[in-house]
Formats: sequence, structure tokens, C-alpha cells
Amino acid sequence: MDVLKLLDEIEDIIEGSSTIPFAGKALVDKGDILEIIKEIRIKLPDEIKQAEWIKEERQRILAEAQNEADTMVKEVKIHIEEMVEQDEITKLAYERAEEIVSKAQNNAKEIRIGAREYADGLLKETEVKLKNIIDTLEKNRQELNNF
Repeated sequence: MDVLKLLDEIEDIIEGSSTIPFAGKALVDKGDILEIIKEIRIKLPDEIKQAEWIKEERQRILAEAQNEADTMVKEVKIHIEEMVEQDEITKLAYERAEEIVSKAQNNAKEIRIGAREYADGLLKETEVKLKNIIDTLEKNRQELNNF
């Protein structure tokens, strides 16, 4: 992740800078820090776009799972209607239809749950990374403002 590398650069600049004895302060090249912050501002929208893509992908997966479940249910209903027409196997048809509907609903539920968990995991990971970036930026700004 480019933003994290840039934050590492800021950290390296601060750690490698001259210190003011007994003050706990560091002398840094303002231009270097500002240039890196500028690069972070340029790259940060890409990270946000990635998070938006993950959200859209999650919605697409959920919609796809719902469509698949709907199609399965329609197929099961058609199959049930065909079997009901045959008097000899009406009882078996009802049992089989219920079994198919139940499997279709369980499959759709598992697909939806899996898609949600996957998307939530990706969003959580992105959220944590963005929070770390923001925390680091706030810390660095505070340190710069303390001069």
C-alpha cells in the first residue's frame, strides 16, 4: 500500500532527524514532510476508491445470490406443478419439492452469508488501514504543530 510506505518515509525522516536536547523535539525538513503529505493526499483517493469498489462488489455478489435463489425457487415451483399433474406420484412430488426448496433456500442463505462476511472482512481491513493512516497523520501534524 503506497500510503503506508509514504507514512513510513515520514517516520524515517522524523527518526533520522536531529533532536533538540532535553526538549524531546526533532528538527525536520519542512519541505520533505510537506512533499510526502502531498503524495499521501494524491494516493488516498485511490484507497477510498478501493473501499467503494469492495462495497459495490459486495452488493453485486448479494444481488447475484438473490437472483440465483429466485431462479431456483421458480424452477422448483415449475417442477412441483408438473409432478402434481401425475396422480400416482403426487405425494412424492410434494416431498421432493419441499426438499428442493429447502436446499435452494439454504444454498441462497449460505451464499448471502458468505458474501456478506467476505465483503465485511474486506471493508473492515480497509477501515483499519484507513484509521491507522489517519491516526498517523494526526500524530505527525501534532508533532509538526508543536514546533
